[in-house]
Amino acid sequence: MTGYAVATSESAAGTLTIEIKSVNSRFLDLQFRINDDLRALEPDLRSAIMAAITRGKVELRLSFGRKAATAGTQALNLPLLTELQRLQSEVGGLFPGVQTMSVAELLRWPGVIEEAQIGQESLQADVAALTARTVEAFVQSRQREGAALEAMLISRIEAMEGIVKRITPLIPQVVAAFQQKAVERMQDALGLACQGSNSALSKQDALERIRQEVILYGIRIDVAEELGRLSAHLAETRHILKKGGQVGKRLDFMMQELNREANTLGAKASVKELADASMELKLLIEQMREQVQNLE
Repeated sequence: MTGYAVATSESAAGTLTIEIKSVNSRFLDLQFRINDDLRALEPDLRSAIMAAITRGKVELRLSFGRKAATAGTQALNLPLLTELQRLQSEVGGLFPGVQTMSVAELLRWPGVIEEAQIGQESLQADVAALTARTVEAFVQSRQREGAALEAMLISRIEAMEGIVKRITPLIPQVVAAFQQKAVERMQDALGLACQGSNSALSKQDALERIRQEVILYGIRIDVAEELGRLSAHLAETRHILKKGGQVGKRLDFMMQELNREANTLGAKASVKELADASMELKLLIEQMREQVQNLE
C-alpha cells in the first residue's frame, strides 16, 4: 500500500534528510537514493525497512548537506601541493617561460583544500536515529491507509452477505419449480415416444425413472451448499480483518475461495436471479482482490 514520511535532523557535520515513500506492490521492492559518502549505510537502511514492512515498492532517499566551512575546519593537502609543484617544475623545464599557476588557481585545484573528516561512527548513529523516526512515521501513514482499505473491504463483505441472504430463500423454490416442470416435460415426451410401441416399461416404472432423473438433476442445480460455503468464507474474511497483523496472504487465499464458489454458483444457475447474483458476487470479489494484493 502507499505511504509517505520525511524527517530531518541536524548533525555535527550538517543536515540529514530521510524521505520514504511507497506504492502498491504484491512483493517488497526496495530502492535507495543515497549520497555517495553515505552509501556504506545502505545495509542498515535496508534492514530497518525490511523489519517494518513486507510488501510495497519502497523508495528511500537519504541526503546530507554539509555545514558551511568555519575557521579550523579546513586544511591544505600538503602532499598534493608538493606533487603539483614538482609537476609544474617539469612542465617549466620542457616549456621555458610558461606561466605558473597562481595561488587562487592552486586553491581551486580539486583536493587541495581538505575539510575536517566527519566522524563516521557519530554520523552512523545520527542516521540510525533519524531512520527509526522516519520509519515509524512511514508505518503510521500506511496504517492509516490500511484502516481505510479495511473499511472498503468490510463494505464489500456486507454487500456480498446481502446477496447471499437475498437469494438463499429462493433455492428451495427454484429446485421445486424446476423439478415439477421437468417431470411434466419428460412425461409428455415419454408419452409421445411410447405411443404405438410395445414397450415393456410400465407406466409406474416410467414415472419412477422420471422421478429419479429429476431428483438427480435437482441435486446438481441445488446451490445451497455453495451459498453456505460463501457465508463461511465471508465470516472468515471478517475475522482475518478484525484480527489484524499480516493479513495479505491469508486474504489472497480467501479471495480464491470466494471466487471459486461464485463461479460454481454461476455454473449451476438455472434462473436469471442466480446468474445475476453470481455476476454481482464476482464483481465485488474482484474489487476486493485488487486491494487485498496490496495489504501486508
